[in-house]
Amino acid sequence: MSLIHGHDAPLAAFRAAMHGPRLHHAWLLTGPEGVGKFTTAMQFARRLLAEGMGLDRETPGLDVPFAHPAAKLLEAWSHPDFALLDRLPKDDKVATGKPRTEWARDEERARSIRTDQVRALNPLFATAPSMSSRRVVVIDDAETLEVSAANALLKRLEEPPAGTIFLLVAHSAGRLLPTIRSRCRVLRFEALDDQAMRAVLQGALPEASGAEMAALIALGQGSPGRALRFAGLDLAGLDRSLEDLAQHGDPQNARRLALAQQLSGKAAQARYEAFLQRVPSFIATVARTRSGDQLKLALDQWEKARTLAAIAVPTSLEVQNTVFTLAGHVAALAQNGTSAKA
Repeated sequence: MSLIHGHDAPLAAFRAAMHGPRLHHAWLLTGPEGVGKFTTAMQFARRLLAEGMGLDRETPGLDVPFAHPAAKLLEAWSHPDFALLDRLPKDDKVATGKPRTEWARDEERARSIRTDQVRALNPLFATAPSMSSRRVVVIDDAETLEVSAANALLKRLEEPPAGTIFLLVAHSAGRLLPTIRSRCRVLRFEALDDQAMRAVLQGALPEASGAEMAALIALGQGSPGRALRFAGLDLAGLDRSLEDLAQHGDPQNARRLALAQQLSGKAAQARYEAFLQRVPSFIATVARTRSGDQLKLALDQWEKARTLAAIAVPTSLEVQNTVFTLAGHVAALAQNGTSAKA
């Protein structure tokens, strides 16, 4: 039972340590957002608990059979020797009594992991593990721990409860207390290559067309999590619009106006955000095929598009004007003399 692609080095390092003379009690999984760090942490937890419940350690890789009790209990978020800390939904009614899998994908969540969440682990540590010889605590978005929460966790890392393994997941490890980082073994995760991206996305989106899959891979830039946020938004259609602009330009502004209208309004917000991320990478792809003055032109348009796309949402720029301007940078790539000035 493994859902991990493209992270052979950290997986091999953890497996070697798990079967070494003494497994370190705290691990920090760090790297770009959306590349599978949390999924990997859960796979580590599943394997640690399963071996503690009798799974043959020679079972390949870090796999755990679907039918194994550890896998079933974790799937139901009910393993007594497992705990998860992460940012809770702001609406307490959503969080109470519901596993993470039942939260809506776009559920607004708290900015940090609270101190009371860390202290709530105390009863768990007051007794020995009940079903496994090990206990596992996964902390997602660990860099968001409140200062007092981080200090409470630090006490546990300094004097770890017997048989307990802590798995901290962080996109920005530098935001963690240095004293916490120093007590963890670090596993670094990198952006996935296109082959690994395709494997992850095909598993999550088996019905996606080839064109949609290619667009998601391009937009994800090595992060399946980022790509999946834009699934079902007809990214292939956006790419066709960009290709049309880059090939034919837009001397009458008609293509840009139509695109600006399509991407405005609350219902189109997610597609608009995908467009913001896609335009600079699309221009960069075109630039790789150019040379001389055409390369200089493409790089100039890429820089302008990258700058505008980066500030559009944080500064609440007007959507239609932003789309129109970005589409103009793409139209400026046309080499047939019909492009609009950008």
